[in-house]
Amino acid sequence: MRIGELAEASGTSTKALRFYEDAGLLPPPERTRSGYRDYSPEVISRLDFIRRSQSAGLTLAQIREILEIRDGGQAPCAHVQQLLSDRLADLDRQIAELQALRATVAQLKADATTVDPTRCDAQSVCRYL
Repeated sequence: MRIGELAEASGTSTKALRFYEDAGLLPPPERTRSGYRDYSPEVISRLDFIRRSQSAGLTLAQIREILEIRDGGQAPCAHVQQLLSDRLADLDRQIAELQALRATVAQLKADATTVDPTRCDAQSVCRYL
């Protein structure tokens, strides 16, 4: 199928398809005699995998690693499990950092509820920050 047909069938833009090919996520497609890309229907499931992987927060490099393992004839499940474990640990760390930041901002906001212009001086922009 040509690139436009694949784009429509997969819900992916032609620009993204070319990018994925350049990034090594899609194998180079066959070419017609006219030079048009001619993708196999199996590429649709690969695009679905790429999209699901991205929505899980995996990087394109990580997705490429997984696909290379699969293309090498091996099941990438153990590698995917490790990547997902690492991703969960990253998310937990980010959540903890955001919770600490939220507590800081909430305290600053609470301190700022009582405006006392006499405590503001020309040297500071705002005494609350």
